[in-house]
Amino acid sequence: MTKLTTWLSNSKPLIPVIVIENIDHAVPMAKALVAGGIHLLEVTLRTEAGLAAIKRISEEVPEAIVGAGTVCNADEYQQAIDAGAQFIVSPGLTAELITKAQKVEKQAEWGGVFLPGVATASEVMEAKAAGFTQLKCFPASAIGGAKLLKAWSGPFSDIQFCPTGGISPENYQEYLSLKNVMCVGGSWLTEAKLLAAEDWVEVETRAREITLTD
Repeated sequence: MTKLTTWLSNSKPLIPVIVIENIDHAVPMAKALVAGGIHLLEVTLRTEAGLAAIKRISEEVPEAIVGAGTVCNADEYQQAIDAGAQFIVSPGLTAELITKAQKVEKQAEWGGVFLPGVATASEVMEAKAAGFTQLKCFPASAIGGAKLLKAWSGPFSDIQFCPTGGISPENYQEYLSLKNVMCVGGSWLTEAKLLAAEDWVEVETRAREITLTD
């Protein structure tokens, strides 16, 4: 069992993909998600508040396992680590990111998890060759969705995926029913209008509504 699957065994199998505009929303939002049974939180670096939000959540919400999303280069990778991210998610995989991830692992300066993104069979093969067997599939719905991942389970039986992009309350269970899907990533739990309204009750409610497939 890997560190990521160990974390997931104590959380619902959905990682909210979070865009923080207001740093003051970070902690109450994280507490609401944890109260709803979701402990792995991906805070994207799409805004200036992203790194600060990761730092604040890591310091003030110990029940949360906070990670950084939309990490696209080595500098952002290091900044995420320095902010307290316990996992890092990228929409793709470059030679620069591979080198950085391998360097960090070799130096044992960080005990977290890197989840690189893939969108084609060739990219899956490249990621596997670099030593990665847990991958983000992005943008999942635009490239074939659950049907694609089911097809990949044949040639890539040793790879586990976290599909993101187009995941919704209506289709997330279809993804989770696949043997090669360890979790899904979705943004509807923390959509912008909820954060703007500071509606933490609704954030917690949406987290509680996430259920496992039979």
